[in-house]
Amino acid sequence: MTAVIVYADIVCPFAYIGLTRLLQRRDELGRPDVHLQIRSWPLEIVNGKPVDGAFIGEEIDEIKPQVAQDLFAGFKVSAFPASTLPGLALTAAAYEIDDATGESVAMELRRLVFEDGVNIDDHEVIEAVAARHGMTSLGTVDAVMAEYQEGKAQNVVGSPHFFIGDKSMFCPTLNIKRVDGVLQVEMDVEAFQALVADCFA
Repeated sequence: MTAVIVYADIVCPFAYIGLTRLLQRRDELGRPDVHLQIRSWPLEIVNGKPVDGAFIGEEIDEIKPQVAQDLFAGFKVSAFPASTLPGLALTAAAYEIDDATGESVAMELRRLVFEDGVNIDDHEVIEAVAARHGMTSLGTVDAVMAEYQEGKAQNVVGSPHFFIGDKSMFCPTLNIKRVDGVLQVEMDVEAFQALVADCFA
């Protein structure tokens, strides 16, 4: 079984696009043997302050028509989590079961935020996700911080950062820039094809 390691935060829209596109390609190729190990890169810790839901909402408004018309259907600024630490802790605990459970929990939490407009900082929401995956532990923040420190030691640049074998790639699916204050995003086709080739070689 092949594992692709990705450091990312749950509320990073760029990571959500990259992870979703890569999983879609995996399904198209029929390669369930390749799993994503999605590890914690908590932006609230990286930046020393909570992630601004309104700012993320503005980014999504700009991103969606450019490269993600099929995503972010139910995102709500009003339901934006004050913290992703509980969700990251649950994800880390899920990976202790196996890669398939960890990946499923990681992606469900992202879909709850971006497609269903659900506040994943709600304890009842976290408990419900755990129950759906047969989990008895909700994880610990210590596990999140351990993953974060591992990422720092590996020189993670930001969310998402991919590692495949000895290859390290920051946000390899998108070209992102601001021109006169306007966010411009396009799929980096060449980089994504290279990512796919590395993942499913």
